[in-house]
Amino acid sequence: MLTPERQQLIIEMVKEHGVVKLRDIVEATNTSESTIRRDLIELESLHLLKRVHGGAASLNSKATELSMTEKTTKNVQNKKLIASLAISQINEGDCIYLDAGSTTFEMIPLLKGLDVTVVTNGLMHVEALFENEVTAYLLGGKMKGHTKALIGNMAAENLQSFRFDKCFIGTNGVHPKYGYTTPDPEEAFVKKTAISYSEKKYILADYSKFSETSFAKIADIHEAILITDELDEELTSTYEKFTTLIKVVN
Repeated sequence: MLTPERQQLIIEMVKEHGVVKLRDIVEATNTSESTIRRDLIELESLHLLKRVHGGAASLNSKATELSMTEKTTKNVQNKKLIASLAISQINEGDCIYLDAGSTTFEMIPLLKGLDVTVVTNGLMHVEALFENEVTAYLLGGKMKGHTKALIGNMAAENLQSFRFDKCFIGTNGVHPKYGYTTPDPEEAFVKKTAISYSEKKYILADYSKFSETSFAKIADIHEAILITDELDEELTSTYEKFTTLIKVVN
């Protein structure tokens, strides 16, 4: 494959998936890692993508966010693995907060048959909770169509009526210095409030969120247990200095 063809394929992969692993690019192009790394350096210099740990990502503003529909099609298998790990942290009789988001959405089918009570701000979660016969409460608040979430002061005030054994929160960025972040300050406020009313706090994030930052801070890195999929030894060592990690074992 000629260099222009290879680089065009890389751009298309990043555009389609948002974040692409280095090994996936290597397989798709049938090229060595060293060649792909040089391609990524060149494409980044042309502002066509950005390099992230273990791959490449599209260039997004810190204040922009994919829609819920777009999120549900990305890194699906990774999110299912994270959801399974999250479910393993739940005990019978727990009252839990389930944040709006595509990774927390994957937890819902796994809740079927468990004696738990769920509170959520996820509009997309409602039908799945009904279908899986989960006892649940829906917060009130401002409807955010882009992420199918209920946000704002009303949602945060509703949270004051509850106390949770555990909360499971989604995030757009995970960074050792800047903590957990998301593009929308109103959505960040609801996440932060849920964390404050929970005995145990869990952040759910796949590999694409690491070393990323968004506009609005949710919490510092040490304030929650971090559930993720696959991290290399370097990242694992870095984040274990700041928080407890629960991760998929390869």
